[in-house]
Amino acid sequence: MNGYLGLFLSAFLAATILPFSSEAVLAGLSLSGTMDAALLWGVATAGNTLGALVNWILGRWCLHWQDRKWFPFKSDDLQKADRWFARWGVWSLLLSWVPIIGDPITFAAGFLRVNVWVFLALVVLAKGGRYGVVLAIAQGVMP
Repeated sequence: MNGYLGLFLSAFLAATILPFSSEAVLAGLSLSGTMDAALLWGVATAGNTLGALVNWILGRWCLHWQDRKWFPFKSDDLQKADRWFARWGVWSLLLSWVPIIGDPITFAAGFLRVNVWVFLALVVLAKGGRYGVVLAIAQGVMP
């Protein structure tokens, strides 16, 4: 059970703004041959999706402090994100799995008030797909 918990935590942390990678953990556990691949996929996807939801929540509530000096985003940054989402829409959440840009996309979705159910559906699809590919590569199904 510790392997699954460790995977969940690594996937969760990897989805937050903390620099962390869960793919190596998933691949290693898969290669051990002692754990169920479908359960590994589900645990990693759930952890990473919940981490992205934390980003959405932070983004959703961060605007309450936008007039403070310490607020990390300038008005121009918020307008830029708004224009980007206006151009690409919620479909940009399908890139939530991409390193470096995925976390800011999920954060921006929160402050742009993307519907949480639409958010979750697209993020589960993106992150679950990524973990499916990682497992397929680790198990030799895909080159």
